Amino acid sequence: MSQGDDTILEHRLDAEGVDQLLLAGVNDGHFQELSRIFDIRVVLRGDQLVLSGDIRAVERAVPVARHLIELARLQVPFDVEDIGRMARDLPALGEGAPPVEGREFRIALPGSRKVISPRSEGQRSYLEAIATHDVVIAIGPAGTGKTYLAVAMALDALYKKRVKRIILARPAVEAGENLGFLPGDLQEKVDPYLRPLYDALEDMVPFERVRRFLESRTIEIAPLAYMRGRTLSDAFVILDEAQNATTLQMKMFLTRLGLNSRVVITGDKTQIDLPRREDSGLLQVERILKGIEGIALVYLSGADVVRHRLVKEIIRAYARDEGGQEE
Repeated sequence: MSQGDDTILEHRLDAEGVDQLLLAGVNDGHFQELSRIFDIRVVLRGDQLVLSGDIRAVERAVPVARHLIELARLQVPFDVEDIGRMARDLPALGEGAPPVEGREFRIALPGSRKVISPRSEGQRSYLEAIATHDVVIAIGPAGTGKTYLAVAMALDALYKKRVKRIILARPAVEAGENLGFLPGDLQEKVDPYLRPLYDALEDMVPFERVRRFLESRTIEIAPLAYMRGRTLSDAFVILDEAQNATTLQMKMFLTRLGLNSRVVITGDKTQIDLPRREDSGLLQVERILKGIEGIALVYLSGADVVRHRLVKEIIRAYARDEGGQEE
């Protein structure tokens, strides 16, 4: 390391109760990798993990080190490749992803090796809105992380005991949720339409834990029609693909909101599959709920796309062909 004395910082993290061998790795290999990536010194002193070096390098390393400590506490094994992956997930080190100014969001879920962070200013504004509003309506094209980030915030709220359950809903099919023509029982009929929600969960939480959450109904994934007649209290509720909810379904959904609940509604106005575009509940709430305290409307664009680089170009190509702007 080559730092001046005036920029040196020593930061201590509580490592009490961790499996020290799991945390350090064979021959301190995990500490060496953390040291190499961030150009800092990493040592374990008793029950404290001490990071020292250039102040900015240490600040970037702290979230990764905290996550490693949490994994070791939970007896979740990891290797040096995982440490590199976690470091790349941070905005300050992400490939092509500059640091995002303002409030920092680094979601480190117990049992997960990922550090989930915003990769664009639009995503940061989205997470800020979720953290500070009871109802958030996120509108934007595919690949902008609308659903993924909402699920991450929901899991974070659940683990921190801010809510008692998570409810994920989707219009099962385009307009009326007419599932009778599909083979199988009701669950088999709706599961293909809810699969993206399962995928987001399983990307962040070990499969066995997802299964236990579903069995205990701590997490519920259901078609939008199942929300009718319920009061959703102490819950983080996400309505995905909301552009395909009718105006009546949207009103029904929003009036389910109970005490100590958060609602996130996500949708893409360019992918409305209803027979009549004007019947979309997403278009209606965008128009009539603006300006209500406690409700935030967030707009994501092609600049916020975090999938394959070609997704941005595809969205722009469609926007040009349709003579409009990117949503």
